[in-house]
Amino acid sequence: DVQLQASGGGLVQAGGSLRLSCEVSGFTLNDAAIGWFRQAPGKEREGLACLRRDQKPPVYLDSVEGRFTISKDNAKNTVYLQMNNLNPEDSAVYYCAAVQKLICTASMRYWGAGTQVTVSS
Repeated sequence: DVQLQASGGGLVQAGGSLRLSCEVSGFTLNDAAIGWFRQAPGKEREGLACLRRDQKPPVYLDSVEGRFTISKDNAKNTVYLQMNNLNPEDSAVYYCAAVQKLICTASMRYWGAGTQVTVSS
């Protein structure tokens, strides 16, 4: 049974940092592309970062590249999203998702429950 459990959200001031975690069960991290997504109220969901199945460098949304870093710990079967220099526009519900394909797509197969990130100005 595949499960993704996201955690680590919270309230942070602008300029601050948070690290989100996504604990995966049901498959090993090298068997899937795993990504982080977010959705703010009234906005479409957007993909932020993706760990490729072929272990090539991660892919990032332009607006977060350089501020956000996706990584994984195979021993813990956990994927992380380190978020630095946060601004109020980063406030959203953040989700991790996985698909057993080479790279993340708009139609990820497995989704975790979201974790709320709120950035105050």
